[in-house]
Order: sequence, then C-alpha cells, then structure tokens
Amino acid sequence: MSRTTNLSRPIIEALYTEALVLADEVRAAFAMGGNMAGHVEIAGHSEDDFRLALSSEGLKCTTRMMHVLAWLLNQRAFFAGDLNESQLRKHGRLPEDRLARPENLEMLEPATCDLIEETMYLHRRIARLDQAWSDEFETQPIVRSMHERLNRELMQHPQLRA
Repeated sequence: MSRTTNLSRPIIEALYTEALVLADEVRAAFAMGGNMAGHVEIAGHSEDDFRLALSSEGLKCTTRMMHVLAWLLNQRAFFAGDLNESQLRKHGRLPEDRLARPENLEMLEPATCDLIEETMYLHRRIARLDQAWSDEFETQPIVRSMHERLNRELMQHPQLRA
C-alpha cells in the first residue's frame, strides 16, 4: 500500500483522538443550551437573539466536527486497507467550513466562543492536510509524464545515458 503524502497512521490517530475529545466537549456545551440563567441582555439583544445565536453556532460547530471526524475516519480506513487511494480521492475530501458569525459570538459566553474557535482551528489544520494531500495527487501525473519524456529522450540518444 503506497501513500503519496507524509501522513502516517500515528498522525491520523493522534488527530482522531484530539477530534473525539473536542467533539465531546462540543456536544456537552451545546446540549446544555448555554447558561441561560446567567444570560443578561447584551446591547439590545433579546433572549430570542441569544437562543438563535447559540443554535446557529452550535449547528455549525457540530457539523464542523462531524466533517473533521469523517475525514479522519476515511484516513483511518485507508491505513487499515478498507479504502484504496482511488476511493479516498473520490470520497475523502474535507468540506469547506462555515465560520462563526462575529455578531453571534458577541452574545455567547467566552468559554463557548473559545470552544468554537478551537473547532475552527482544528478544521483549518485538517484542511491544510487535505489540501496538501490533494495537491500531491494532482502533481503526481505531471511528474510521471516528465519521467516518461526523459526516458524517451534517453532512449533516442544513447550517448546521454553514460
């Protein structure tokens, strides 16, 4: 099983563990519905505004974590031999992130905002890995065609082989 990137099973496993812990924190934070008892109306924002902000950011945060976990599970499946490179290329891309809205974050508790930022940071890290991995696949045919051209030239000019 060849791999065209420097991703390795230990890297994927470490990221997977980190993502699971973070996903559990996200679940716990948004399952409680925020600290409504301590919520004070902020600069003209009603309780309904707060609930909408919390729901919206909770959904984006949860979706972001599910995308990260799905990407990591695909990588794990590849390393386990359950997916080949072709299947991984076709189905293993990380979807783009939907960032938090600053006006929503203004209404949320600092701890919730920090958690949202952590998930966005993890998504950015995985997105960089995904892009580097994808770039490697896209450049591989170019390198292969250059090697083939060089080999053809060498075959036509035996004096160059020495």
